[in-house]
Amino acid sequence: MKKKSKKIVLGVTGGIACYKACELTRLLKTEGHDVHVVMTKAAKEFVTPLTFQALSLNKVHDDIFNLTQESEMGHIELADTADLIVIAPATANFLAKTAHGLADDLLSTIILVTKAPILLAPAMNVNMWDNAATKDNVTLLKKRGFHFAGPAKGDLACGWEGYGRLAEPKDIVKSIQAIIK
Repeated sequence: MKKKSKKIVLGVTGGIACYKACELTRLLKTEGHDVHVVMTKAAKEFVTPLTFQALSLNKVHDDIFNLTQESEMGHIELADTADLIVIAPATANFLAKTAHGLADDLLSTIILVTKAPILLAPAMNVNMWDNAATKDNVTLLKKRGFHFAGPAKGDLACGWEGYGRLAEPKDIVKSIQAIIK
């Protein structure tokens, strides 16, 4: 029996690990899901929206002040119609914004509007992950019902080693499958 396609909003925040979100997009499309990518300004410094558009076969959303997208309240539509929202990578900054209800860009606004389950896949330097403020934010988000995939332990782009690696895309897909079963 074929799995039912789900609408997944994939939020990509700015960090070197966002290149792995390209593979995550491909894997989700291979499973038959309808993937809509929302990129932060910082994410576009690492990977272009065109890459995600080619992989997802959907327009990439990146600006809450885009007159075309927002004339129809695009952030509300994305939030309302998503079966699941996945943030990969979820930087320390994005975790903090989410934990404290800040909505200063398209992605953080979608998070505040949606009723869909949210999966966060953290990626950051090990010291950022181990920081008491980040730990408090993660605890608060878990208490509020957010799901987590990772982070993984290993070599980090900054040269450090420890927890902070973005979980492998195939492992994030397993976490997604467990949520949307």
